[in-house]
Amino acid sequence: MMPRLPRVGIRQLGCALAGLIALTSFATGCSTSSEATASQAQWSVVALGDSVPRGTNCDCTPYPPLSAGLQAARTGRPATTANDSVAGFTTTDVLDQVTSEKDVEHNVGAADVVELEVGANDVAYTNACGTDVACYTPRIPAIERNLAEIVARVHQLATGGQPLVVLLDYWSVWLGGRYAAEKGPPYVAAAEAVTDEVDGAIKSTAASTGSAYVDLRAAFKGPSYTYDETRYLSNDGDHPNAAGHRKIAEAVDAVVKTRLALP
Repeated sequence: MMPRLPRVGIRQLGCALAGLIALTSFATGCSTSSEATASQAQWSVVALGDSVPRGTNCDCTPYPPLSAGLQAARTGRPATTANDSVAGFTTTDVLDQVTSEKDVEHNVGAADVVELEVGANDVAYTNACGTDVACYTPRIPAIERNLAEIVARVHQLATGGQPLVVLLDYWSVWLGGRYAAEKGPPYVAAAEAVTDEVDGAIKSTAASTGSAYVDLRAAFKGPSYTYDETRYLSNDGDHPNAAGHRKIAEAVDAVVKTRLALP
């Protein structure tokens, strides 16, 4: 993913009114329909992670508010999305964020769903390591350890019911599609191997913590990981384009639907 940038303090609100359900619990108004939603409990989604959920290099709506809208349509509740992801963040950065930033702690504490995608920057391609996979492998245990601590902290912050934590992996932790192919076979092979290791750590953490897991390689590259994902990538070869973000949102929605038994 891209080098770390200064945090953009933007709280993105996505409002989706799929139906009106009379509720007695108080909900703060959604930015585009406060009067209509005043008597409804909101469906709160928080995104943590790096430049992918942030929507970097895509002049589009990133997947966190898109997925929140899909979930809201299923629940019949208006959705609010706090996109607390930051371009360039590593797992260490997100762990620091949920243990030291009060606004993020507040958002997470009130969430129904927390979407977490981070880890690619922990194994960012470097000229020093090049395509030597063994040079990146020692970083994997720290990724898994940090992810587990992030999930534990999310549950610790919950002020009401426990949120569903959704862990998303990567189609590639480096360049993907034709952009990777242009770097040559050694690069493609190393990218696939390092992605295997990172995604394995993410999947393992999801299983050990009872979190939901979204396989984005399957979403972008098909069930056997053999399709060319270029059509889902922006022009930097590293981040999703608008179609990619829609694809991720649909994949998240399908997993959340199953885990929460939503209609």
